[in-house]
Amino acid sequence: MKKNMGDLDRGIRIIIAIAIAVLYFTDTIEGTLAYILMAFSVVFVLTSFISFCPLYLALGMNTCKVKK
Repeated sequence: MKKNMGDLDRGIRIIIAIAIAVLYFTDTIEGTLAYILMAFSVVFVLTSFISFCPLYLALGMNTCKVKK
């Protein structure tokens, strides 16, 4: 897998995942919405760690800086 996520994109995804986790563990969100958002946050964390987003590949996007 070729990296297609830049540092800023990865950081934003991690921050969003942390915010969702905080909302979940403080019982601000609950029920089905909580489970759906937690699933998204897990996906955000995983894609951030591997620097690859399959959706970006399908859309032809790349936020990773080109190495010269």
